[in-house]
Amino acid sequence: MPLIIICGLPCSGKTKRANELKRIMETYAPSEKDNTENEKVKLLKEPRVVHLLNDDSFGLDRIKTFSTANEEKKARSMLMSSVERLLNKDTVVIADAMNYIKGFRYQLYCLAKQLRTPHCIVHAAVPIQQAREWHNNRKEEDKYDPEMFENLITRFEEPDSRNRWDSPLFTLLPNDNIEDYAQNIVDALILRKAPPPNLSTISKKPQETNYLYKLDRITQTITNIVVEAQKNGQFGETKVPNCDKKISFYI
Repeated sequence: MPLIIICGLPCSGKTKRANELKRIMETYAPSEKDNTENEKVKLLKEPRVVHLLNDDSFGLDRIKTFSTANEEKKARSMLMSSVERLLNKDTVVIADAMNYIKGFRYQLYCLAKQLRTPHCIVHAAVPIQQAREWHNNRKEEDKYDPEMFENLITRFEEPDSRNRWDSPLFTLLPNDNIEDYAQNIVDALILRKAPPPNLSTISKKPQETNYLYKLDRITQTITNIVVEAQKNGQFGETKVPNCDKKISFYI
């Protein structure tokens, strides 16, 4: 099932959008092939399993998370491992954390591609001044350090739908009603086929630890059969183990 990546400036309403999307993905059914614009939205008989991943679900202090590069790296690693663990054919995962930079969004895109599941980007778009105002209205314990807040604004790289890792992209403004976008988001995730994985994103199956030992035994067995056939003057087709075809001997 799909991966939803939420991004935006700090204090742009990302968590609000994430909770709205969780409700929508739990209940909305994809459109029918003959669906019309006037048809009523269809709901699922049984809710989907949706995992919302954010600072709260990890028990992280968002202020501490961005205090040092090491803390930020640990938080990203935690998010990546959780997405990889939870994302499967039966669940939807919403990643509402650490998605400021396009490089990390690209990593999540590659992970979704490796797991052969669709993804989309939801951008909670607000003017910088609006984000500053909402930040100033927060409780003191929930505010970023002023320098940290401005640093996060500077570091944020807006998604660009021309990039494959930022597409499909849904940009929601503060006054936008999520219901106006809900069906399109559900259809883009549920009805769209996942992109085929690149060779670089496919997990290679590790070889057995006794692979060389087994290969040596089979090779030696075949060699012994060939030598024995030559000793007995046996020519023509000879059957060897682990092979459907027979080996032919000619003088």
